[in-house]
Amino acid sequence: MKNYPAEPFRIKSVEPVSILPREEREKVIQKAGYNTFLIDSKDVYIDLLTDSGTNAMSDRQWAGLMVGDEAYAGSRNFYHLQETVQELFGFKYIVPTHQGRGAENILSRIAIKKGQYVPGNMYFTTTRYHQEANGGIFYDIIRDEAHDATLDVPFKGDIDLNKLENLIKEKGAENIAYVCLAVTVNLAGGQPVSMANMKAVRELTAKHGIKVFYDATRCVENAYFIKEQEAGYQDRSIKSIVHEMFSYADGCTMSGKKDCLTNIGGFLCMNHEDLFMAAKEIVVVFEGMPSYGGLAGRDMEAMAIGLREAMQEEYIEHRIKQVRYLGEKLKEAGVPILEPVGGHAVFLDARRFCPHLKQEEDFPAQALAAAIYVECGVRTMERGIISAGRDVNTGENHHPKLETVRLTIPRRVYTYAHMDLVAEGIIKLFKHKEDIKGLRFVYEPKQLRFFTALFEPKA
Repeated sequence: MKNYPAEPFRIKSVEPVSILPREEREKVIQKAGYNTFLIDSKDVYIDLLTDSGTNAMSDRQWAGLMVGDEAYAGSRNFYHLQETVQELFGFKYIVPTHQGRGAENILSRIAIKKGQYVPGNMYFTTTRYHQEANGGIFYDIIRDEAHDATLDVPFKGDIDLNKLENLIKEKGAENIAYVCLAVTVNLAGGQPVSMANMKAVRELTAKHGIKVFYDATRCVENAYFIKEQEAGYQDRSIKSIVHEMFSYADGCTMSGKKDCLTNIGGFLCMNHEDLFMAAKEIVVVFEGMPSYGGLAGRDMEAMAIGLREAMQEEYIEHRIKQVRYLGEKLKEAGVPILEPVGGHAVFLDARRFCPHLKQEEDFPAQALAAAIYVECGVRTMERGIISAGRDVNTGENHHPKLETVRLTIPRRVYTYAHMDLVAEGIIKLFKHKEDIKGLRFVYEPKQLRFFTALFEPKA
């Protein structure tokens, strides 16, 4: 029997929830335009929409809120956050932002010149938006295996060094803004990047004077996979692995709503003073003073405390293995999932779950997410053609090879019993998957359409 550790915390406060009858759930999804983002929280039984900002904070974090210094400038909570990040990540400079996309916006504005390429290990929705909005051209350099949902190989998030080197030769180093390396890779299924790959990327880019910025949102989860699966790291602490990871980067964007275990917040880090000075100018325009960046002092305090808690060995082992538990339950029942199970979510393979639906015509992942809610009151998220959006030049749909539904597990919120209920509902739906109908657009936003688009079932 596999070892799934018990929750390494005591539950002190609870939020009562209840499940609506099926006929009510059918009305809810219709009113929401078959978009799970538009369902009211009160109508959701188990919420696996996202792990962003949905964490349960600890008693120490809640206590930290009470020592919030809400000064407009020079908050002591900013200095606590700065010292914590400098110690754990090793970067010289930090600029707080209201969340991760605030950091993405600033980095894109200060580091990208129009027409430059931004190679990365698979796109992420908001990251690519900011890159393209500032004249950049995203270029996928993830290893090919990451685009195959059925391959169970370690470190599917690694950058393909040949792809990166060929891009440099073809376009010239001066036409590459920076390399964007995500740890872990969300849309590849939460797949990690190996330490060896990070070192190799650093060595290659250093030869050409190209900077490397990490999307560090789930860096602690990535560190656990390195400790578990990469030779030479089994006896290293999570804290030391995280610090080494960042030693191969010039900076990072961070959403505090994930591995800082908070409900709001983020920051941008860098080692170059010129970029830091430019970032401080931009943050004032979009976020606020460089010592608060759109956050209350109490939020920065909670981030500083949460980042340390995320590196506790017992916490991160339970975090990864709770997600793995759900994945194994589904896999054992024959439900097609993206393999191997990643760090923050289980991804259903909508192509194999709904083989009767076509990506371009029927939006299988969107239809599957809506059907899951009706089946068992669980809210999930589409991660396929709808999330991929349209090409900014041609207006045509991007066609990602991965068409998935993400079952995203909030941190320190649910128990294994909740995972059992989720699995049971999805397994039941899989047995009558032919009943799932395709969808078509009723309303399609021009940017980041997956958040607010409206759909209706096809006849």
